[in-house]
Amino acid sequence: MSAADGGPSPDAIPHRREDGELVGWILPDGDDWRAIDVLGRVVAASVDWLAAEAALEERGLAFLADPWMLERPGAEPLRVRLVEVTPARIAVKADDFGDVSHATERFVLPWPIPAQLRPPRPGDPDGFTLFR
Repeated sequence: MSAADGGPSPDAIPHRREDGELVGWILPDGDDWRAIDVLGRVVAASVDWLAAEAALEERGLAFLADPWMLERPGAEPLRVRLVEVTPARIAVKADDFGDVSHATERFVLPWPIPAQLRPPRPGDPDGFTLFR
């Protein structure tokens, strides 16, 4: 995998769900296989083909709907939602909590997922707490 070329390596084989939705890629890993999800994270490594497929199907895509935290220099982490994920980029926006009429700031990040974008941890701002 290489972020420099804007996506998975040329030997990556797309893996799709029954409905045709892309859930990741399977790549050679020595004599075995490695499974990579749509964010570019390794889901399984040094496994046989069927285990790589099973790992991608188990991971699925539900995590794309979860809130994420964007680390920003000199500021608290910002609660964001994924709005676009491609092998070229990941776009997020400040969480609007379902208010589509509210314009929120958008950020474009490189693919695969950079360390500055992470799942929420205890103590992160949640958007519901006004005072701590």
